[in-house]
Amino acid sequence: MALGDCWKQLSWFYYQYLLVTALYMLEPWERTVFNSLLISVAGMAVYTGYVFMPQHIMAILHYFEVIQ
Repeated sequence: MALGDCWKQLSWFYYQYLLVTALYMLEPWERTVFNSLLISVAGMAVYTGYVFMPQHIMAILHYFEVIQ
């Protein structure tokens, strides 16, 4: 029964996502394009943060002389 409850909760979150972003008014192919672009942009942002944030953090720590 836990799997059914989990699926029900995920369905409810997806429905809320559709309502908040007004995607429920789009056709299925338009919704797919929008979601694909959203996931692509979010993925690129996470990757960029993962690659470049350590360099920036180290530069800040060196600037404030926290580490030598």
